[in-house]
Amino acid sequence: MKKRFLATLMVATMAFAMVGCSTDGAATDSSKSGGDSTQTAQTEEFNPDTEKDSMTIEEVREKFGDVPVKSGLKLGAVEKSLTNEYWRTLQNGYEEAADMIAKASGVDVTVEVDGTTDESDETGQQTMVENMTNQGCSALMLSPISDSNLTAAVENAKDAKIPVYNVNDGVIATADYYAGPNAYQNGQLAAEWISDKLGDEGQVAIVIGMAKAFAARERTSGFKDWISDNNSKLDIVAEQNADWDRQKSKDLAATWIQQYPDLKAIFCNNDDMALGVVEAVKEADKDILVVGVDGIGEAYDSIRDGGLDATIDSFPYYTARVAMECTLRALAGQDMPRVVATPQALIDSTNVDKDAAEIIGWGDANYVEEERTQTDKRLRGTVTGMWQSTL
Repeated sequence: MKKRFLATLMVATMAFAMVGCSTDGAATDSSKSGGDSTQTAQTEEFNPDTEKDSMTIEEVREKFGDVPVKSGLKLGAVEKSLTNEYWRTLQNGYEEAADMIAKASGVDVTVEVDGTTDESDETGQQTMVENMTNQGCSALMLSPISDSNLTAAVENAKDAKIPVYNVNDGVIATADYYAGPNAYQNGQLAAEWISDKLGDEGQVAIVIGMAKAFAARERTSGFKDWISDNNSKLDIVAEQNADWDRQKSKDLAATWIQQYPDLKAIFCNNDDMALGVVEAVKEADKDILVVGVDGIGEAYDSIRDGGLDATIDSFPYYTARVAMECTLRALAGQDMPRVVATPQALIDSTNVDKDAAEIIGWGDANYVEEERTQTDKRLRGTVTGMWQSTL
């Protein structure tokens, strides 16, 4: 029996309403597509997709209630690249969350967001984190390019007593906390959707992101495992890294279309690569399903125009808001879980025009000034004591 991940995801989404982030050339087989052993070993000790100390944001809100906000907080966020729409949307989420939190709590909260211009600039990203540490940020929210490039910078931040939230995509095994969508489930959702559309048979291919990236490995594994776990007749005939690059993915797809005339679907680890594949499919005048991950605006437009068939939207705007909320909770001393899962959903022509907040059932938490929170607790204690003394 097939495991129905789309249905499961919708149940999880409804819970929100109830409570409140290569190689050119020909195709390669699976043995050549995975990340190197060093990268894999570094994340074996911590995998946010399987971590037991994990909650959804609605579970966090139910357990802890209001979000206490300290005065004078300066948060820092470093992203993979601000040239990618996904990360610019995350930036927008951080900045608008800071404004909303300041208005709601009456406490000034600032956030500085930085990111590289090249998703392969690991050294440049490390320098950005070091700069924010030296500036004395209250906390850092980091989306690493790889699973190792920010390790030293994070250790320096921790030495300076600055808490670190790892936000989506690459995994920092030594970070205090992690917030992001389940990358493994990205692949499962894509495989199930393609299986349903193709009647569970046909040739498929996978365009993988950077080998060093946790999200790329997990999305690919989720896709392949769903096929094997469900005894699917989908046949993976090709898979290869395109390093998150649109042109590389387009060139790769063009090669595959010639090599595999019966190719029926291509799953891409992100939307930018998927949009490159859409161009190749259109130029070849072929009928091939294309599915991406991220839910960027350009992907939505392509779905509306009949280009891209589907995307797994991890809602970067709301991922940023979850990360901000969780960071403030941690700074206030709330005993946060190691992982907080953020919402995601499959988007296709049936729901592409539906409001994102409605899809995930989003509602903001209640933000209050921390000093006021402590005063309220003292008052409640005084009233309780007076009441007990009259008994």
